[in-house]
Amino acid sequence: PLATSFEGRHGSVRYWVKAELHRPWLLPVKLKKEFTVFEHIDINTPSLLSPQAGTKEKTLCCWFCTSGPISLSAKIERKGYTPGESIQIFAEIENCSSRMVVPKATIYQTQAFYAKGKIKEVKQLVANLRGESLSSGKTETWNGKQLKIPPVSPSILDCSIIRVEYSLMVYVDIPGAMDLFLNLPLVIGTIPLHPFGSRTSSVSSQGSMNMNWLGLTLPERPE
Repeated sequence: PLATSFEGRHGSVRYWVKAELHRPWLLPVKLKKEFTVFEHIDINTPSLLSPQAGTKEKTLCCWFCTSGPISLSAKIERKGYTPGESIQIFAEIENCSSRMVVPKATIYQTQAFYAKGKIKEVKQLVANLRGESLSSGKTETWNGKQLKIPPVSPSILDCSIIRVEYSLMVYVDIPGAMDLFLNLPLVIGTIPLHPFGSRTSSVSSQGSMNMNWLGLTLPERPE
């Protein structure tokens, strides 16, 4: 299979076709045209429909004093999504510490480039949201808080020299301390969720897929 077309920081996946017309006693005529390839990822497969969840807790220490814990639980309905969809985040954040904290969620894209036995990674922010500030003793619950996925490249998982992976990080921003965070893996596919289960789709039926991600430059990670 051919890897999905991609433009990255340290490498790219590009395709083109070249043609030459040779004529006696004249210079050859040459033509080169680029084209786009995307390897289909059907998110209706069972492995991409499984929920992703996690729980973490952190206790803050300041000199010889120990405050109460900060706890975070988060869950999303599935692992696979397509660009334009919104991820519904179910989370509960409890602040039993003495500090004011802020729950947040961020989608990250990780580009990995492999060459000569070495690897170089680039992590970029795709989308984020911010919850309400929580004072000591307060709890916040997200009942399907939505985070929309912008036009981004599909995941590239089967290429030996370039990988593109995604993750949803739900975390608690704690001033003056390391953040408490949960990483939930994501796969960005090309064939969207079908209400009646998996279906087959031809390349021609997917030809109208939005490909704004080809020239998309994501912002650098802010923190």
